[in-house]
Amino acid sequence: MRTMHTTNPQQACENILSDEKRYNTEHNILPSENAVIDRLLARNLELKQAYDELHEKLSPQPPALRVFLGLLLSTAAFWNPEKIAKSRDQRSELADTNREIAQKAEELAQLLEHRSRLHDTSGFRSHTHYHVCDVIEAAARSHPLFNTFVKEHLDALCGQFDLKYWPSLDQLFRAVATDAVSATLVATDPLTLAATAAARPSRADFFKALFAAIEENSASHHGQLPEGFRLTDGTLASLANCALDLGPDELTDSAYVKRLRQRERHGDK
Repeated sequence: MRTMHTTNPQQACENILSDEKRYNTEHNILPSENAVIDRLLARNLELKQAYDELHEKLSPQPPALRVFLGLLLSTAAFWNPEKIAKSRDQRSELADTNREIAQKAEELAQLLEHRSRLHDTSGFRSHTHYHVCDVIEAAARSHPLFNTFVKEHLDALCGQFDLKYWPSLDQLFRAVATDAVSATLVATDPLTLAATAAARPSRADFFKALFAAIEENSASHHGQLPEGFRLTDGTLASLANCALDLGPDELTDSAYVKRLRQRERHGDK
């Protein structure tokens, strides 16, 4: 149940945050967002001016205020510096994994090619798979949808075209190797792209993710934030300080946000 409407900016924002926490708790979801809510509620004295600005700019267009606070929670929960660092590590891990797949797939292709030569020249056979259709059917032996809908058609196709019409097993794995070695890593969402675009990690990554979240939820992208919505540098700094629970020696100020925005406008990373 949502709390009553109020014209007091800070109370209006905190009512929304309390509603979100209550809903999450009742449905046993998003504990990381609840942690952000607790920080914002605990540091409410630092947020009075920020809430005043948010209420002034967003309350005339419901539910824009609730939408913005929601994206602030999700960005702080899932694109905070720790999560962004993990995302960067996983990007490197994915690149390493593709390189390893390429190497091992090529090694396997060479082994399969060598086994075929031995079958042809040694006077021995090992009764192993040699047709791509055999491999597919063996892999799908316990796959009910394959066996119900695909197997009959594949059997007919394999019977219609003999071995010369199909790639060999070594060719199959070389295709896997080529695919892996030529893979291009791309972010799957605008926030991850913005947060990990810089060559080196920094606190700016969080702000870039927040800027991307605001853009994605703007009217120009069919979102519910008003066209041309823009917060002051001081408000953004206060929101980040409290949402990320930065200590006295870590606080971001408006000058930092201003410099960051200037670099972003000029395309600097």
